[in-house]
Amino acid sequence: MKPYYEWRHVFKLDPAKPLSDDALEQLAESGTDAIIIGGSGGVTEENTLDLLMRVRQYSVTCALEVSTIQALSPGFDYYLIPSVLNAAEVTWLNGLHHRALKEYGHMMPFQEVLSEGYCVLNEDSTVAQLTGANTHLDTEDVVAYARMTDQLFHMPIFYLEYSGTYGCPETVDEVNRTLEQSQLFYGGGIATPEQAEEMAASADTIVVGNVIYDDLKNALKTVGAVKTYA
Repeated sequence: MKPYYEWRHVFKLDPAKPLSDDALEQLAESGTDAIIIGGSGGVTEENTLDLLMRVRQYSVTCALEVSTIQALSPGFDYYLIPSVLNAAEVTWLNGLHHRALKEYGHMMPFQEVLSEGYCVLNEDSTVAQLTGANTHLDTEDVVAYARMTDQLFHMPIFYLEYSGTYGCPETVDEVNRTLEQSQLFYGGGIATPEQAEEMAASADTIVVGNVIYDDLKNALKTVGAVKTYA
C-alpha cells in the first residue's frame, strides 16, 4: 500500500459507470499511485463492492471516497471522508459523518480513515447541485477554506474539486502556497497530459476521473505527465 501523502497521481473510478476489464487493467497497471472509488450519484453497496473486487486483482492502492453510508464496505486501504466546506446544508459538512459514526463508529478502522476538506467550485456539477455548494468564490475565499482545513480543522487533505471543468491554475498555486500540513488534491476537467502537467506544478495530488470514460488513451498519458513533477 502506498501512503496517501506520497500520491502524485490517482485515478478516480465511478462504480455507477461501466468500465471494461481491459480498461481497468490498463489503469491499474499504468503506474498511478492509487485508485479512488467514488461518485456523486448511483453509488450502491453492490456496485462499490463489485468494483473493489475487480481492482483487488492488482497491487495498486485502493481507497473508497465515502459519498453514501450505504456504500461503506470493508477491504479498502483508505477511507476518504469528504466534508464539503462551502455546502449550504450542514448535512454535507458533518451530518452524514455523525450518522456514520453513530452506526459504524465502533467498528471503523480509524488508522485508515482520512478526512478531506472539500471546496466545490463548479456550480453545474452533480456534487454542487447535491450539496447546494456556494461556488461563487474568489481566490481569497478558497484560500480561507484551505486555511480552515489546514490550520483550524487539521484535516490531512484539502480537495479542490472543479468536477467536470478545468480549474484556475493561479488559484491552485495560491492554495498550495497557503497550505502547511494538508495534502492538496486537485480534481476536475483534466482531459490531456498537458493539463495534468500544468496542475501538477502546484497540487500535491492530481485526480483524473471523467476522461477515463471519454478518452482512455489520454487518461493513461496523464500518469507520465504528472510524474514529471514527482
